[in-house]
Amino acid sequence: MAADAPVVPNPLQAVDENWQRGLAIVAHPDDLEFGTAAAVARWTRQGKEIVYVLLTSGEAGIDGMDPAEAGPTREEEQRASAAIVGVSQVDFLGLPDGILEYGVPLRRDLSRVIRKYKPEIVITNNFRDSWDEAGNALNMSDHIVTGRAVLDAVRDAANRWVFREQIDEGLEKWSGVREVWAAGSPLAKHAADTTDTFGLGVRSLEAHAAYLRDLGSGDFYPEEFLEGFSRQTGNRLGVTYAAGFEIFRLNLY
Repeated sequence: MAADAPVVPNPLQAVDENWQRGLAIVAHPDDLEFGTAAAVARWTRQGKEIVYVLLTSGEAGIDGMDPAEAGPTREEEQRASAAIVGVSQVDFLGLPDGILEYGVPLRRDLSRVIRKYKPEIVITNNFRDSWDEAGNALNMSDHIVTGRAVLDAVRDAANRWVFREQIDEGLEKWSGVREVWAAGSPLAKHAADTTDTFGLGVRSLEAHAAYLRDLGSGDFYPEEFLEGFSRQTGNRLGVTYAAGFEIFRLNLY
């Protein structure tokens, strides 16, 4: 009798890839490259259109570099990184790095880009308090603020009576967002297979050279770092590598 197949703890379901336009909204350059970019490469290979929107330029993210220099440097690295995974449109909103605030102004900014690009799927980063279920790896304020604002802005963009000045300017309301996907969430129940595009994900992270040089004592290895959790997530999906997502389904107008 053949041995029973090993039981996979907390198995994941494959994300629904029946969509064409995606919008990725995150706080900083490099946020997408810590795992999600390999999934983006998979989707652009399928012919999907994905736009990146960065709330900040990451100008406060390099301790040894003045923000006036760090911001343009990180923008340049982000554009190069995005190109590696097939993304040509990268927008920076110019909000202050490290001190993002949740509120109506941020919702207004995000509603505008959602109405502009009309995505079916919106991707953001984990905005839970922690990166693990045990609460040992605390998240940061910018990520939490961004994710919460993304959820609300998707609803705002679908309501013609919210931020009416955008409608008056010619932007139509957009109620076509089917789901918001939060990458890297400890509550993820879905994932995308990144086995074939894992190498592109590594290259996209390596493109953030100035930022990575500032991490730790210089012993950060992008491939090794990404392989660790990508392999764990892949095991739960039944593939070699994967990127996990917590999915929010919204009832829009």
